[in-house]
Amino acid sequence: MLHWILPILGVLLIALVMLDVFLTVLYARIGTGIISHLAACWMWRFFRLLSKPFSRWHLQELILSFAGPTMLVLMIAIWFSMLMLGGGLILQPMLGKSFIATKGPTPHDLITAMYLAGDYLTTAGASDITPNGIARWLTTFLSLVGISTLTLTLTYILEIYNALQRRNTFALKLHLASGETADAAELVAGIGPQGEFTAGYTHLTEIAAEMASFKESHHFYSVLFYFRFKEPYYAVSRITLMVLDGISLIKSALDDKAYAWLKESAAVSQLWRGSMHTLTLLAVSFLPDGIPEDPSPPEPEKIELWRRRYLAALERFRQANIRTIADEHLGFENYVNLRVRWDRYITTFANHMRHDMQNIDPAGSKPELIEERQPFTTRLRSAG
Repeated sequence: MLHWILPILGVLLIALVMLDVFLTVLYARIGTGIISHLAACWMWRFFRLLSKPFSRWHLQELILSFAGPTMLVLMIAIWFSMLMLGGGLILQPMLGKSFIATKGPTPHDLITAMYLAGDYLTTAGASDITPNGIARWLTTFLSLVGISTLTLTLTYILEIYNALQRRNTFALKLHLASGETADAAELVAGIGPQGEFTAGYTHLTEIAAEMASFKESHHFYSVLFYFRFKEPYYAVSRITLMVLDGISLIKSALDDKAYAWLKESAAVSQLWRGSMHTLTLLAVSFLPDGIPEDPSPPEPEKIELWRRRYLAALERFRQANIRTIADEHLGFENYVNLRVRWDRYITTFANHMRHDMQNIDPAGSKPELIEERQPFTTRLRSAG
C-alpha cells in the first residue's frame, strides 16, 4: 500500500505548492494564495506578540520592521521544503530499484529521498545515486519544477521591492507636500496657494494616479502590506488618511461657487474612490475581523475633536487666501459625514500595524498643533 500511497501524497503535495505559486506569483490577486497568505498573516501575529514586551525600550519598531522580509524568506522556505518532501515521498519507494547508489548499498530512508529530490529540484543532480529507466524522466520533471519555482520566486521578490520603492516614494511625496506636518489641510493649502488651484490640479491628478498604482501594487503583491517601517509617514494608514482627509476638506471647507469645478473634478473623484477601494480591499484581506463596524453616531468626544480640527483647517485655508464655505456649520456636517466613512478604517489599520494614532494623524489628534505653526504667508520668504 505504501508503494502507491506515498507517491500519490507526494504528487498532491507538489501540486499544492505549484498551485500556491501560481496564485501568489502569476495570478497575483490579494488573498488568493492558499499557503502564502495564511503564513503571512500568522507571521505578523507572531511579530506583534514578539515585539510587545520591548515597547518600553523602543525596540518594538525595529522588531516589527523585520516582519516583511522574514515573510518572504519563510514563504520560499515553505515552498521548497514542501517540494522536497513531496519529491521525497515520490522517490522513496524507488530507492534501490530505479535509483542505485554508485558505491555500496542504496539507502531506503525518507531523508535520503528528500536529499535526492532537493538535488534535482535545484538542478544540481546527485553524483552518488544515479537514476535508471523511467526515473530519468522523473528527475527531469523535478528539475523543471525546481527551476520554474526558483525563477518565479526570484522575479517575484524583485517586483515586490520595486513596488515597495514606489509606495515609499508616494508616501514621502505626500509627507513633504504637507510641509512634513502630516496635515491634509497644509497639503491642500499648498496645492492652492492664493486660492489658485489651476496649477495645483495637475498635482492632484498625479496623486490620483499614484493612489491607483498604490492600490494595484497591494493587489499584486499582498505581502507588501506587512513591510512596516519606523517612520510613520510610510504607513498605509498615514497615506490613506492624508488623501481622504484632504478630499473631505476640499468637499466640505472650500467655497462652492469658487471651487465647484475642483469638487466635481475627475481627480478628486478618483482620489476618493481609489482610497476607499484600497481600504476595503486591505480590510477584507488582512484585518482579523474584516471590515470595521460603522460606529453610528460617533462619540461626542470624537465629534468635538473633529470640529476643532475642521475649524483649524478653515483658518489655515484663509491664511492661504483660499475662499472657504460661507456656512461653516453646514460645512462641518458635511465633513463629519465624509470622515465617518473612512476614519474607522484608519484607526483599525493603525492599531493592527502597531502605530500610535498621534503619529498617524497628529492634526486630528491634537488640532492645537495647527495653531502653533508659523502663518502660511511665511512660505513667501521661508524655504521651510
